[in-house]
Amino acid sequence: MLLRSALALLPLLGTALAQLGGLYTDPDNGIHFFGFTEPAQGVTFGYVFPLVVGGAPPTEFIGEIVAPVDVKWVGAVPGGAMVHNLLLVAWPWQGSVVQSVRIATAMTGPILTQLPSTKINSTHWKWVYRCQNCVSWDTPVGPKNIPIDSFGVPAWAQSTVPVDNPTDPQSTFQEHTDFGFFGLDWTVAHVENDLYQGWTRGENGGGPPPTPTDSPTPTSTPTATAVPSPYDYIVVGAGAGGLVAADRLSETGKKVLLLERGGPSTGETGGNYIAPWAPGTNLTKFDVPGLFESMFNDGNPFWWCKDINVFAGCLVGGGTSINGALYWLPPYSDFSPGAGWPNSWGNHAPWTEKLKQRLPSTDAPSTDGKRYLMQTFNVVSKLLSSQGYRQLTINDAPDQKDHVFGYPAYNFQGGKRAGPVATYFRSAKTRPNFTYKLYTNVLNVVRNGAQITGVKTNDTSIVDGVYPLTQRGRVILSAGSFGTPRILFRSGIGPSDMLNIVKNHAEAGRFIPPDNQWINLPVGYNVSDNPSINLVFTHPDIDAYDNWAPIWNSPRPADAAQYLKSQSGIFSQASPRINFWRAYGAPDGRTRWLQGTGRPGAASITTSYPYNASQILTITTYLSSGITSRGRIGIDAALTARPLIGPWFTDPMDKQVLIQGINDLLSNMKNVSGLRLITPDNTTTITDYVNNYDPGSLNSNHWVGSCIIGTQGKAVVDENTKVFGTNNLFVIDASIIPSMPMSNPHGAIMSAAEQGVARIIALSGGP
Repeated sequence: MLLRSALALLPLLGTALAQLGGLYTDPDNGIHFFGFTEPAQGVTFGYVFPLVVGGAPPTEFIGEIVAPVDVKWVGAVPGGAMVHNLLLVAWPWQGSVVQSVRIATAMTGPILTQLPSTKINSTHWKWVYRCQNCVSWDTPVGPKNIPIDSFGVPAWAQSTVPVDNPTDPQSTFQEHTDFGFFGLDWTVAHVENDLYQGWTRGENGGGPPPTPTDSPTPTSTPTATAVPSPYDYIVVGAGAGGLVAADRLSETGKKVLLLERGGPSTGETGGNYIAPWAPGTNLTKFDVPGLFESMFNDGNPFWWCKDINVFAGCLVGGGTSINGALYWLPPYSDFSPGAGWPNSWGNHAPWTEKLKQRLPSTDAPSTDGKRYLMQTFNVVSKLLSSQGYRQLTINDAPDQKDHVFGYPAYNFQGGKRAGPVATYFRSAKTRPNFTYKLYTNVLNVVRNGAQITGVKTNDTSIVDGVYPLTQRGRVILSAGSFGTPRILFRSGIGPSDMLNIVKNHAEAGRFIPPDNQWINLPVGYNVSDNPSINLVFTHPDIDAYDNWAPIWNSPRPADAAQYLKSQSGIFSQASPRINFWRAYGAPDGRTRWLQGTGRPGAASITTSYPYNASQILTITTYLSSGITSRGRIGIDAALTARPLIGPWFTDPMDKQVLIQGINDLLSNMKNVSGLRLITPDNTTTITDYVNNYDPGSLNSNHWVGSCIIGTQGKAVVDENTKVFGTNNLFVIDASIIPSMPMSNPHGAIMSAAEQGVARIIALSGGP
């Protein structure tokens, strides 16, 4: 682990430590900390423990926080999740640092002692402290501790807004303006007791940094001189595409490495973010289908990627671990030449069948076979039936999508979220030739002209952070519609305006290939996403289920108890209760498809009407297959991935068709007694409602097409998913899909992954 250059007045860490924490030495005091520098504000968090003595674990640690003066308060949470955990808070005030211990439940006498190297100058403040009786504590959901004998995920929070009363250590303050997590191997975060005790007395330094052999238990953590053995295949990203690809590649017996920038999700993957009403279980937020809506109102949403400015999942499973799990098998049209696919991809049936065998869908996910909270289905189906719609089991007839509705099809199994995590990932990780690493962010591929030799990561335990390939090895990028383009940009692949941003970046510019090796491809162009419009209704039969607000902390007791007992009931299903489709012709000769989803509750309501909040339901209308609007994805100067051009309604014909579809949907509301539209209400027309809709709310988060498959000169990857201009770089994720699928896309992504990885395996010249 390497320190960056120190500031003139206050030596500080730079950004060498990334999302995976590691060892550094503070030049001010010589203390060997294990920690992390978050990149947004440059705040550093460090910890060190004494050794285990006689089998008794330590009960204390020394920590530090170093922050710019613009950061008004900082909190360190070594135990991870913000709830029921030790929180240490500090802020600068008139030349000193104010400190306090915060925790929602009792601890046995935590003692904070500020150490002498604490200081403040004109640019930064630093808090160095000893925390005694701070390793374990009791909570209403059972005992908690810092997992000093294993790998952990410490959390942090900070704010640019000062506390309410800076003179009071127990001052209240507003919610943090930023937060995050990093991975840390606590087993190596220990030093000899004599050295540790000297630091507690304010002594400076006293010994060399520890090595893995100094750890309290044996560890295989590599040092910075370690060079990993090469891999036949490196897959980047553990989402819908990457998990399918990694599993199928590992079936070949070749040596496969899967790198995921985030952490665990479900209990099976090591996740432990469990609702307060499910203590002692292995049922995390990501396991319980009914907790889906809580993904968007949780005060601790560590699963969202922080360097992408739309919703994107950074955890095992990617979007499939945090979405509503609507799982639609693709129709023929999704892979047809008319949708932009090469002719050789037209027969997707064998690959979709492989997907079905591994991951069947269900529209009755409760373990007792019953469907719950179905009032929304009953009301909306009446509306649709009177318009000539017919009910189908949707995944039994994927090619029938005009004037049809049905129960939502999910990828749940046994009343829990399954998806690629509980199927493809489960089988891959049993194979000895398969390795996966979490909290490992791939920054760029390492290449010499057309040849990829490895991937550069944030892993500071290996030389240059590089995982190498074998001589005939291959890299498969599966980092998603935003993550994959950014890796390509940082690797010198893409349009020159994006590559010049990378070139001018202080850190990434050091690793981009020289200009004469740049590969000009339309990375980031041709992007599609469903434009979506919410319609909010009331009906006296509806149970809005408290608008899903209390499901994380205090759900209806009987429903929680039923789910805990048998994974049945309301919590065995995500919030959608009905789905429907309709085809529309248009003056430009194209057929576009309206898709709809109905659920109890509403994300937002704008109305002049009084209404009963317990009776609200939402129908979200989307325009899906056939849309012609396109946008562009790129990066800004901070390398944050973002839309540069929104892909909604750039062709006015798309908006015209969606407005027509909404008007048709509402045309016979009078046939459903008691159904009332409250957003929009009668103070506006549907045309004005759509025209004035917040552009940021049009996002369905179904992004595809940023690394489009097709022919050279028009696409990023060829029909075998290989990046043009390279010998051994491939893409398998939503970014290669050339146009919007018929439905929520993760079924289409996984089918494409099945076909794409088979092509890679069959392609000559590989491992």
